[in-house]
Amino acid sequence: MCCVKSCCASWRRFSICKIKSTSFIRMTSCFNLFVFLYLIHISDKSFGEVFTSMMSVNQAVFAETQLIDHLRIYIERETQRLHDIKRFFSRVTAQHGGICNESSATIANPLVAFKLVKRLQSEWLNVVYSSEAEENLQALREGYRMMEGSLPKLEDLQGAAQGLMRLQDVYDLRVEGLVRGHFQQITNGNAVDIYKPSVSDTLSGDDCFLVGKVAYDLEDYYHSMQWFEEAVRLFRGTEWSPENEGTLEDALDHLAFSHFKTGNISYALRLSQELLLHDPINSRILLNVEKYEKLLVKSPPVIGHGLVLKRPDTTYLRTRDVYEKLCQTKGSQPTHYQNPKLFCDYFTNGNPGLLLQPMKREVISQQPYVVLYHDFITHAEAKSIRDSAVPGLRRSVVASGVNQATAEYRISKSAWLKESVHAVVGKMDQRITMVSGLNVHSPYAEFLQVVNYGIGGHYEPHFDHATSDSSPLYRLKTGNRVATFMIYLSSVEAGGCTAFIYANFSVPVVENAALFWWNLHRNGRGDGDTLHAGCPVIVGDKWVANKWVHEYGQEFQRPCSLNPEE
Repeated sequence: MCCVKSCCASWRRFSICKIKSTSFIRMTSCFNLFVFLYLIHISDKSFGEVFTSMMSVNQAVFAETQLIDHLRIYIERETQRLHDIKRFFSRVTAQHGGICNESSATIANPLVAFKLVKRLQSEWLNVVYSSEAEENLQALREGYRMMEGSLPKLEDLQGAAQGLMRLQDVYDLRVEGLVRGHFQQITNGNAVDIYKPSVSDTLSGDDCFLVGKVAYDLEDYYHSMQWFEEAVRLFRGTEWSPENEGTLEDALDHLAFSHFKTGNISYALRLSQELLLHDPINSRILLNVEKYEKLLVKSPPVIGHGLVLKRPDTTYLRTRDVYEKLCQTKGSQPTHYQNPKLFCDYFTNGNPGLLLQPMKREVISQQPYVVLYHDFITHAEAKSIRDSAVPGLRRSVVASGVNQATAEYRISKSAWLKESVHAVVGKMDQRITMVSGLNVHSPYAEFLQVVNYGIGGHYEPHFDHATSDSSPLYRLKTGNRVATFMIYLSSVEAGGCTAFIYANFSVPVVENAALFWWNLHRNGRGDGDTLHAGCPVIVGDKWVANKWVHEYGQEFQRPCSLNPEE
């Protein structure tokens, strides 16, 4: 029975204010102490750069659970305080009404007079200058302070916004659809869902404003205009909420300037004039209107010549069009029926360990040679590897000269696992050796790298093997990376394909399967056709494990060819 291929289908004036306090909340129970220690534990190990890993996003859910508890306690205390104030108001109103409505003899009653004096000198004082409201608010702030170290930072908000814009670009998604919770493309003039999430959510005007503001700060007006347009639409006719960062006026202001920067002066003028209706004495906007009017007199807009907006260029991604097309489709790879060299079989590699349980092998490509091994790992093994990696997850890095550094074109977190520490990793190494015949023992192969992708997590086109003699890979003194074994430790609902750019095909995420390819020709030169990418994850929590095998130690496992050009 043959295995079957899977289908993959300048914000310069505002800043986010953080609530500050000076002390930790009082620990009143063992549970609170446990929560506090737990948060310190996970903060040290896996928090920070939350947007780069869905594991960190999931941990942030726990943090918000605690904040909700603090807010619930605050509401309960404030509700009781307001109940007491309402009771005082009712009593004072009744007593005051009795004095005003009765004859002057009433106030002559010393008991009535005493109570009036007491109310005015003592009771009103206690209510008006009560510290209870301040204490309740301080407790809420202290609770937030305790959690603050494990909460997303400003860079996480910016990274998450850039993740949304990345999905918008790579999958050609409509912003209007994203705002309504739909992942849609325009096909033949119609909006078509490319994916329908099982759990859908919508974006508010403030959500759109913050995404647009991130693009605006980067002087990326192509994206800022689209998101500010939605922000203005959603802000119109709605009341401002205290949790919002932006307002209709803010969105109009930023949208007008974005249009000005892209040359649409007439629309920038209209938006600025609308803004003056809300803020008629804003001197800066008045000057802008005057400037826009002069520019339009000097260079009137040409009727019928609309502006065509272009996405910002990238300095490092020269294959953007092919890359994005492969993320959306499987490319032009032939099917098994079109190319007899592509096949599925049960594979033993002549190894006795695979005789009773051979591997389900699917040959996907001959050049480069790429194979997918189905059911390479069990669910339990995959979970064990994921759990083992969580404490060590850190922002993934890329080679940068002789060093390594983080980069926007790789959004994920990763950890390294040794086979001597984790038994399941040793089992994976043995299985890789049985299937490939390669020596994966240290130092001839690197430790298992476990990767968890973040919001719109991706890794743009790159080679696994070193392309420069100064690469950090050569510090191991075991040669270049001859082969890659990539294990899919989870499934995703949409996106996340592995795309081979020059070979023009992509492989969807197949849970528990492993993808294998040779990075080097037999003569030791890098195989240019292995340029590949991890497409952005639309929906899902993508985990993979990489095993990179080096040249040294494979002399008898993969000997050189007699043909020096091979």
